[in-house]
Amino acid sequence: TEPGAVAVQWADRLLHVAHEVDAGLAALRDSSRSRVKVSASLTVAEQLLPGWLVSLQAAARRRGETPIEVVLTAANSHHVLDQVRAGDAELGFVEGPQAPRGLRSRVVAHDELVLVVRPDHRWARRGSPITAGELRETPRVTREPGSGTRDYLTTALNDLLGPGASETAPALELSTSAAVRAAVLAGSAPAVLSRLAVSDDI
Repeated sequence: TEPGAVAVQWADRLLHVAHEVDAGLAALRDSSRSRVKVSASLTVAEQLLPGWLVSLQAAARRRGETPIEVVLTAANSHHVLDQVRAGDAELGFVEGPQAPRGLRSRVVAHDELVLVVRPDHRWARRGSPITAGELRETPRVTREPGSGTRDYLTTALNDLLGPGASETAPALELSTSAAVRAAVLAGSAPAVLSRLAVSDDI
């Protein structure tokens, strides 16, 4: 019928547009797969991500695929979360005592915080453990506010000693684990760092 012929023409145009939309979406999916913006806390960016990225590239090459391009930004954990929430990063890696609120998360690795001093520091030869109270009262070289390492230590000390106890002001406050490590080696003060960051030293 004449109305049927008109309907076929409309349907033909709709199917053609649907095919274009489908092809466009596929191209966008391929484009987004080839490049991903990642933000990672400094410890993760320095200690874990390089190995993960090398493995990711090697796996893609074994499958005969072009490796995904990863654009990495390193920041403290709070900034990483802000970047993911704002859409400036598609994926974030942080360390900290709690799962981030308002984001989906998964544990992908475990680390341990360790107390470090220079070999000639009095604590290096001490036979008894350093107590949580001593640690809280001792000026230390620390990471900056917003660092997952610092947040984790504060939470652990609060769990052991209660949140009301005041903490001694830092001897130095630095923005990277490498800088904290260097300050300890230079003789500044004790520090609590990721075992990954100091494994070569200890």
